[in-house]
Amino acid sequence: MRASIYFLLGNFLVLAIVLPPLAADEASVEYCNKKADYAVKVSGVDIVPYPVARGKEATFSISASTDKGISNGKLVVDVKYFFFHVYQETHDLCKETSCPVSSGDFVLSHQQTLPGYTPPGSYTLQMKLLGEDNKELTCITFGFSIGFISSVADS
Repeated sequence: MRASIYFLLGNFLVLAIVLPPLAADEASVEYCNKKADYAVKVSGVDIVPYPVARGKEATFSISASTDKGISNGKLVVDVKYFFFHVYQETHDLCKETSCPVSSGDFVLSHQQTLPGYTPPGSYTLQMKLLGEDNKELTCITFGFSIGFISSVADS
């Protein structure tokens, strides 16, 4: 009896350490260049649902602020699976938020549906916001997880 309790307790502790918390939806954000003085400051990234579910839409909401208005630009998104580059896409800034962006706080919101065959695990996303003349306004990286259960298999 005691051996089975220790076995269950040991498995629970391993799962608690290995699995990401299911309630976490705010990613830890780092700037690509910690010494750069970016024109756009990012205060956080919310990911819903978290972990991201394969075959279902996920929303990435990036809270940011700027001292200068931005009339146009583009977002360049690079995704890595462990250390391997797996995907890159470019978006028009004005399709991800209202343009022109006034000085002050704003939110970039992007929806993405990952294919059902996307491997589960830990990913790193790098996002660059480029303004006029491709000037880098900000560059951030953050991690996110893709869950092991695919909703495509359920349908």
